[in-house]
Amino acid sequence: MTDIHQKRVAITQAVMALLDDWKVRATDQIRLLALPDGLKARQLRQYHQGTPFPESELLDTRVEHLAGIADALRTTYPRNVQMATFWLNKKNNRFNNRSPITVMTEDGLAGLQTIRAHLDCAWDWHMDSKKLTSSEA
Repeated sequence: MTDIHQKRVAITQAVMALLDDWKVRATDQIRLLALPDGLKARQLRQYHQGTPFPESELLDTRVEHLAGIADALRTTYPRNVQMATFWLNKKNNRFNNRSPITVMTEDGLAGLQTIRAHLDCAWDWHMDSKKLTSSEA
């Protein structure tokens, strides 16, 4: 196995463990990651057992956002990791009485960005400065 393949396997397994820790249902994991149409929930097991995610720019972008969300949650709840799961699964008035997990699964990439921006103000400021720079050009 190449180093790149091993890295992709490690990232895949870490993301799957993260989604399991967050108590994301299998069907929602498929939607959240934008995995191929027709993938069955039972087929997710392959990603726990050493098969890397398919190469896809969209999937890689979603994984990057999930990692950013996980990092922001670790900062927000440094002493109680279960609070992250609780927060992600609890309905929130800020998100039209939907849970953050629901926002991410129903709204796709925009939902991931919404939740990341809510949790990580530094990332949000960075994205705002990019928008300002591109609109000034």
